[in-house]
Formats: sequence, structure tokens, C-alpha cells
Amino acid sequence: MCLAIPGKILRIQEEQNLGLRRGKVDFGGIPREVCLDYTPEARVGDYVLVHVGFALTVVDEHEAQRVFEALRQLDQLEELQSSAT
Repeated sequence: MCLAIPGKILRIQEEQNLGLRRGKVDFGGIPREVCLDYTPEARVGDYVLVHVGFALTVVDEHEAQRVFEALRQLDQLEELQSSAT
């Protein structure tokens, strides 16, 4: 099943030559690089829903925490962590 996972933006970098917008996003303690091109309004500290490495939308912190809690209850956070290595 494919699922969009919320993460908090820690850092944003824009590649001037290529015009790409990327960021370091924290997924419950697991940092990953993410493409932020589809969420130009996103800022450091915002939460975004990420699917296959692309941030699709900005969500509020409450919604992000709700999703993390559901993933914890389903024991899916370990799967996310194992895919990060």
C-alpha cells in the first residue's frame, strides 16, 4: 500500500543552476532528503505530506501527529526506519 507520510522540514536548499527546491525532512526522528518543488509555500518548521520523496502538501502539526500516532499503533514506523538505511 502506498502512503504519504508527514514530516517536519528541518532545512531547505534551492539549487540555483537547476531550479530545484529540496529539503531535509524529519520523519519521527528519521531525516531524509525530499523534493519540495510541489510545495513552494512550505517553510522550515512546516509539516509536509511526502510520497515517494516528493512533498505533496503542507499540513498542520496536529494532523501530522495524528498520522504518526496511527503509524505507531500499526507498528509501521519501524518499516519507515528500515527503509531509510
